[in-house]
Amino acid sequence: MATSLPTRVGIYARVSTDSKGQDPENQLTQLRAWCERMGHVVAGEYVEHDSGSKGADQRQHLGRLFTDAARREFDMVLVWALDRFSRKGMASTVVDLQRLASHGVSFHSFSEPHLSTDNDLVRDVLLAVLASLAKLERQKISERTKAGLERARARGKRLGRAPFSRAMREKLRAVLDTGANWHRVSLSTGIPYSTVKKHARVLGYEPPGRGAG
Repeated sequence: MATSLPTRVGIYARVSTDSKGQDPENQLTQLRAWCERMGHVVAGEYVEHDSGSKGADQRQHLGRLFTDAARREFDMVLVWALDRFSRKGMASTVVDLQRLASHGVSFHSFSEPHLSTDNDLVRDVLLAVLASLAKLERQKISERTKAGLERARARGKRLGRAPFSRAMREKLRAVLDTGANWHRVSLSTGIPYSTVKKHARVLGYEPPGRGAG
């Protein structure tokens, strides 16, 4: 009867900075001990000194971890806590866990075993629940944004681009009357070129010379 091979583990540890007493070795010591106790093999260690609010495209070692996961260099990613892996919000975290699952790699949180996907019986349920929570998180963010806009409107704060005033129109007309091309008009008035182009045409001006406007 064939014996099952030990689980290969990729350990990911992260601290935001080397200062303030933060040392990834505190996490690594416990994670290595857990692997030994469970009979797992440490296939690699990925140690990050960066913010958890950054994604895999901005964190060198997290990006390398995902690359190695796609190559099946290990069977499980082990972290001390979920926030060591990601602090970008629930939606982004769910995407990362689903990405690992698509490579056949499970996820285990040492201090939060209930947030682990290495149990096949609960993996799909957990990911579904987390995805639902991520959806609620997005909805709450959207609601807070809308509420903030409504409060700003109630206080009389103007939202969006300021209107093109009569004074600005007269300033634009005065410079256009010199025959300057629209790029020069934009530079001399400080009015964006796209705005100069739009309102110059409304005022009946044409670009002076081919390619000048």
